Amino acid sequence: MSVTHPVLIVGAGPAGLALACILAQADVPALVFEAEEKLPRDLRAGTIHPPTLEMLDTIGVARDFLAMGIVVPRWQIRGRAEGVIVEWDLSLLEDATPYPFRFHCEQFKLTPLLKTRFEALGGTVEFAHRFLDATQDGSGVTARFETPGGIETVRGAYLVGADGARSAVRHLMGVAFEGFTWPERFLVVGIRQDLAPHGYTLNAYVADPVDWGAIFKMPHGGPPGLWRVLFPPDPALSDDEVLGHDFAARGLKHFLNLPGPWDIEHTNIYRVHQRVAAEFRQGRIVIVGDAAHVNNPLGAFGLNGALHAAFNLGEKLAKVARGEADESLLDKYMRQRRAANVAFVQAQSIRNKQVLEEKDPAVRQRNLDEMRAIAADPVRHREYVVRSSMIWSVRHAASIE
Repeated sequence: MSVTHPVLIVGAGPAGLALACILAQADVPALVFEAEEKLPRDLRAGTIHPPTLEMLDTIGVARDFLAMGIVVPRWQIRGRAEGVIVEWDLSLLEDATPYPFRFHCEQFKLTPLLKTRFEALGGTVEFAHRFLDATQDGSGVTARFETPGGIETVRGAYLVGADGARSAVRHLMGVAFEGFTWPERFLVVGIRQDLAPHGYTLNAYVADPVDWGAIFKMPHGGPPGLWRVLFPPDPALSDDEVLGHDFAARGLKHFLNLPGPWDIEHTNIYRVHQRVAAEFRQGRIVIVGDAAHVNNPLGAFGLNGALHAAFNLGEKLAKVARGEADESLLDKYMRQRRAANVAFVQAQSIRNKQVLEEKDPAVRQRNLDEMRAIAADPVRHREYVVRSSMIWSVRHAASIE
């Protein structure tokens, strides 16, 4: 059945643009509306897990994306005092995925690829269109956008909010964003110095009762790449103090226990939330990605989870829009993705943070010993990387009716 009205997608981030590509490939027209004048440039997300690459391959962007980034076949959990605790080997996933590695590439390099692919499929992205509100009836949704030329009204079959953690679409729905905000701020410092000669894999998490954090090498700016170091700064300091290069240099020297000097490319600070929307759908209005769930970055589940949700929704929404399935299929999207997020993304990202920052010496020692025992057992080692690479969460979601 042909689709009379397009699906309206609010937000040109990865989830919104991926969803648009999925729909366009399924011959379901979509329009994407972005409040900004150009694609947002987000420096935070940048680790891609194997199932995400598999999904991106289905819409024809994985190969170009892989050419832009860094393959990470092994990653570490370290103790700031102890050094390497365990090193996880993703080659154990060779029988489970064509991409047995983590992949590092900035989010802002993925969104242009998705936009180009969507446009090649005949889609359109409207910039400088800020979502105002929408009404729905039995046959569609009417949405209003503020544009430089005035208020624009657009009719669509469905409306999808992919407009981030502060989602205007979710606010329109009146849906609670359940959870909490972590008290710490997260400081990210980008440096040009190579940390590999000091024993760091391209991705490492550092456990310490006070100075815990994470390290990632990114391709930003081309070879030799950029190392991002994430750690919580002193809560007594202001944002301006923390963002200064002098503070960052002192913090790096202390955190890494290396003398420097540091060639600091950028600093960024942000607060982190653990929240999941109580509902993902009201009639013909649906939310996806950060509009539906957000989490801390320890485990790199945020961007991946948003994309997994977009692919899950896209497959179902295409069938509904073409008249091949009842609208109740959209409730299955919510059941599957909300369960996967609560059961894995939220629980595991919270657990990752707790393990890194554990202050009780006895509990900390038990945690580290348990990780060593898992890594030393090939069966448990593989089970661990199946979960940490999000293969398990995708399978778990698919099993829910």
